[in-house]
Amino acid sequence: MNYFEFYEIPISFRPDSGDLRRKFLLTSKKYHPDFYTLESDEKQAEVLELSTINNQAYKTLSNLDSCMGYVLRLKGVLKDGQTQSLPQTFLMEMMEVNEDIMDLQFAFVQDKYENLLQQLEYTEKELETAVEPMLNSNTVEDEHLEPVLEYYFKKRYLHRIRENMEKLKS
Repeated sequence: MNYFEFYEIPISFRPDSGDLRRKFLLTSKKYHPDFYTLESDEKQAEVLELSTINNQAYKTLSNLDSCMGYVLRLKGVLKDGQTQSLPQTFLMEMMEVNEDIMDLQFAFVQDKYENLLQQLEYTEKELETAVEPMLNSNTVEDEHLEPVLEYYFKKRYLHRIRENMEKLKS
């Protein structure tokens, strides 16, 4: 089931949070299993499924990363199990960061660690700024799909780097 159709809202990378929350709460009330205890087993199962879809839809659409991935899959640009295809320039830039992380594994220096974090934050902000108008648009245009897909993959890559850095702290 298409979550946007389920909530009767337009497809977008950043659905209006207030509207989304209202739709979620109304749907939660409408399909709450406690209101259907006297119904047939089939009706109870249907309501339980709709309640589950409601929770999954809200969880997916209220988180930017999850929503981006969902929209990209919905539009057929992102396939399940698809591997990242990142530009060589970005990978070269990240190779330097990864080398610095490896250096920290052998000799942890707090200042170097903090500088790397700042560098990652700057890179993330720079990437987000480039696609911000596309993400904030009320509709998803076909010409926005490829740039947002690239951003999605880069953001996931940076997230993995951050996870590796978190391991260094302990």
